[in-house]
Amino acid sequence: MRRYAGFTLIEVMIVVAIVGILATVGYPAYTDYLRRGKVAEVVSTLAEARAKLEQYFLDNRTYVGADGANFPCNPTVLNAGKKNFTYTCTNLGTGSYDINATGQAAEGMSGFTYTLNQANVRSSTVTGVSGWTGNATCWVTKKGGSC
Repeated sequence: MRRYAGFTLIEVMIVVAIVGILATVGYPAYTDYLRRGKVAEVVSTLAEARAKLEQYFLDNRTYVGADGANFPCNPTVLNAGKKNFTYTCTNLGTGSYDINATGQAAEGMSGFTYTLNQANVRSSTVTGVSGWTGNATCWVTKKGGSC
């Protein structure tokens, strides 16, 4: 009598089912992990831009003109080396500014918007991303609107 070595079809199907279940659980956790990593870019960039704008204000006693060539709010300077968000400065006045960050769809960050103003008021809006919500008082860094 000959004895065959190997796997049966049932054993292979069980392994495929287990891998499928693990992938179903693991993939959403992995995508949230990637999103949290991309949110780190916006937090550091907005904080850095705020520091540069405050230095500009100390030098000039106004925020007007901060979007000029080689200044902190110039779109080329502000977006240099950034790929997950697009940054813009609005409301540049004698004593006010707003910095806005809008998520890039190509990077999986569409629906994310972060803002910061001269009073260091932070807010975030998240639309169309399952489990993520915005927060009017801080920058959301995790699912559920936590900061």
